[in-house]
Amino acid sequence: MSAISTHVLDAVLGKPATGIAVRLERNSDQGWMNLAESATDNDGRCNKFAFVNSAGTYRFIFAVGEYFSRLGRKSIYPEIAVTFVVDGEGHYHIPLLLSDNSYTTYRGS
Repeated sequence: MSAISTHVLDAVLGKPATGIAVRLERNSDQGWMNLAESATDNDGRCNKFAFVNSAGTYRFIFAVGEYFSRLGRKSIYPEIAVTFVVDGEGHYHIPLLLSDNSYTTYRGS
């Protein structure tokens, strides 16, 4: 079984990005299926977003447009999709480093 978590850091402010809606989806023969929805907390985290017991392709959808609007900032990204493969073992932590017109992601620990 794998745990999946994420967090979002606002690289412009140098602070956690709070209140960003995040959706976890899994790809199947029928297309993308919604597994869970949450929002980043005061530390920018969605800890143990989900536990999955099967290998497959998953993705996080981060609704960053609403976050930028709330702060009076503009971005070319209304949402960011990060797709990743899970082998069914271990912890998958997928952070998002965010700025108004760029982002970076990686597999964290």
